[in-house]
Amino acid sequence: MRILLPTGSATVEIVKAVAERFRDRYTIDVVVTGEIASFLTPGVLRRLLAGGNYDMAIVSGMCTASFADVERETGVPVYRGPRHAADLPIVLSVLDHVTLSKTVPADEFLAETRREEACRQVALREVEADADFVIRGVKIGGNSRMKVLAEIMDAHRRDDLVFEVERFFADGADIVDLGFGFDATPDDVKRVFSVLEGIDGPLAVDTQDPRLIAAALFRADLVLSLHEENIPAVGKAVADAGAAAVVVPRERTLEENIAAAREAGISRLIADPLLQPVGSGLVDSLANFKAAPHPLFFGAGNVVELMDADSPGANALLAGMAHEVGAAVVFTSEHSDKTRGSVAEMRRATEMVALMTGRPYPKDLGLDLLILKEKRRRREPPLAYESIVDAHPAPDEIVYDPLGCIRIGIEDDWIVAVHRGRAVRGRSWEDVFYTLLSNGSLSRLDHAAYLGKELFKAELAIRHKRSFEQDGPF
Repeated sequence: MRILLPTGSATVEIVKAVAERFRDRYTIDVVVTGEIASFLTPGVLRRLLAGGNYDMAIVSGMCTASFADVERETGVPVYRGPRHAADLPIVLSVLDHVTLSKTVPADEFLAETRREEACRQVALREVEADADFVIRGVKIGGNSRMKVLAEIMDAHRRDDLVFEVERFFADGADIVDLGFGFDATPDDVKRVFSVLEGIDGPLAVDTQDPRLIAAALFRADLVLSLHEENIPAVGKAVADAGAAAVVVPRERTLEENIAAAREAGISRLIADPLLQPVGSGLVDSLANFKAAPHPLFFGAGNVVELMDADSPGANALLAGMAHEVGAAVVFTSEHSDKTRGSVAEMRRATEMVALMTGRPYPKDLGLDLLILKEKRRRREPPLAYESIVDAHPAPDEIVYDPLGCIRIGIEDDWIVAVHRGRAVRGRSWEDVFYTLLSNGSLSRLDHAAYLGKELFKAELAIRHKRSFEQDGPF
């Protein structure tokens, strides 16, 4: 296969080094078309391809020109390469079995392709997996994927319960657990589960009060938690309802309570050895998670909630621990602002460990939980310039735009900018900015620079699920 790689003088050495690495697989011609590779024009590419007998051309992923006419005239397909020359080895390594995109940069295209394939593999393995039992269509245990159980505390006091339950399922929860505090009544429990009548996914009732458990059994698919004090009072009712149950140790051991639950007629049981938070016996409690004839419950949410650390990495590590001890269900929650997003994070983490079959580590899977840090830093060539001056400090005194100030905020997943009572909203900062520009809402360049900064900050806040304060730090 003969490939044309047009590049710029700023990156030619990087591209030549990569081409040399692949010379046993391809014939690659590296041609400098100017200082910057992304400035390549259709006319220049047309001349390079003429008479070259190329099988394809791979142009910079940063190119904005259309090369469709060049393709039609020369018959040579023109694909988008990576945006950064440092990613070129990844692209060349898959050319034998992957057709690149003609419009999407290769690094972005390949990442999305790998994600799609990884998700397809997770779904396929789940279809083929065996289970210890099934809860409302969801496989539990066996060699099925570890399931995510997401908890909503004090469900009887939530005005947004239906929305939150639907959000959790949309974010990847397999089961949504409804918790009830000491002030809840059986009528509260019945009302809550009745409100959720239209929800198709599995629901769990989270209480140790036999009266509240009994009140939920007309709809609850799973009960958390049973032990020696409530099994005599409600065990038979749970069995008659056909609900599954999580069993915990208390005064009696976990094995003794499991046996009591079986005697009550409950056949679908999940054992919770009780994972302790960091500093309260986390490592020691892992010893209680051992091979058993019933699926295991792993309470990761309690660990994450009780630690002031970012949740994505914590959830990934805990999912890995749960996988190693053979857990079937992993518990997570979003009780605090710092853990918001944990349901989606834990679902992604369970999919990562599900893809580990035949691999020693959850790495290079096509799925990841890298949110702020990069998997690998890009090494771009240094900037070229003849002189440099240090920037002057911005003036303390603000010169206001005569057209008026613009108030910026976020509402749900929208950026909203308000100018003289008229609001503009959009998903990206560019859309909002250019709408403000086009409708005559700003007149000064310094105001435009300020708005770009604040609007992009708002977009980052939405992307990373953070709060936003205009003029405040991100």
